[in-house]
Amino acid sequence: DKQMLMTISEQLNTLNRPLVSVEFFPPKTEKARATFDESASALRELHFDFSSVTCGAGGSADGQTLTICEALKADGYQSVMPHLTCVGASREQIGRAVDEIVEHGFRNIMALRGDPPRGEQSFTPAPDGFRHAAELVAFIKDRQPEICLGVAGYPEGHPEAVSAEADIRYLKEKVDAGADFITTQLFLHNHVYFDFVEECRAAGITVPIVPGLLPVISLKQVTRMLDFCKFHLPAELLTRLEAANGDPARMERVGVYWAIEQITGLIEGGAPGIHLYLLNRAQTAFFPELFACLARVRGV
Repeated sequence: DKQMLMTISEQLNTLNRPLVSVEFFPPKTEKARATFDESASALRELHFDFSSVTCGAGGSADGQTLTICEALKADGYQSVMPHLTCVGASREQIGRAVDEIVEHGFRNIMALRGDPPRGEQSFTPAPDGFRHAAELVAFIKDRQPEICLGVAGYPEGHPEAVSAEADIRYLKEKVDAGADFITTQLFLHNHVYFDFVEECRAAGITVPIVPGLLPVISLKQVTRMLDFCKFHLPAELLTRLEAANGDPARMERVGVYWAIEQITGLIEGGAPGIHLYLLNRAQTAFFPELFACLARVRGV
């Protein structure tokens, strides 16, 4: 399968259709691992163009990420992309982690600075580590030039950014250092994405910008995420979620329909694909309407 051998950048540049991708996170317990295995197996039906796996709490050289990447590859997932962060790792450790990723046959890496460990307010680099994702990108490109690198973009600003302009300037540094594409943090209003793309293009950022979407499953979930992600919760979505009166099935339905509206508008507006934050939950994607919507995006 030719597509199996492509990097994400090659897919974005040659497939002539929007990509559909998904993010997984390493499960922390045996029970969570069983749920993950079940979800990953079920989600294979969606034929994602690529999938990414976040870092465990241990940060950069966390073996869990690679274990899950291997499991997805064995399950038939193509273009699996491990996340790599600067958290708690020296240059030497990061270099070893990059080499190991390549030795395992992976050709894509999501390069991130990473969040400060729980309980810490600010990010402190490890001794002889990197302070910024742009440094990590340059380091990986220098060490393994063939690797396709994704980086994160923040349509509503990084929580630590001093201004939107500074945030875009910093994103351009990551791209100039060698990033091949950008995946955005979640947003719930499409104009936020389109404005962000316009600002990026005006700043000279030309790489593909893939929108990251979270199908909301409950009011509690979205409120909790507001604590650590910077995004705006639309009043209309809040009203619809509240009208569900705490009924989990109705709330999830509201969130799924909102996501379908977002996906439709994004693809019509020229987005290069859709990256789904499903939080290891397969059932959301199997809402018949969302399943059909994602198949349409891929032209299936």
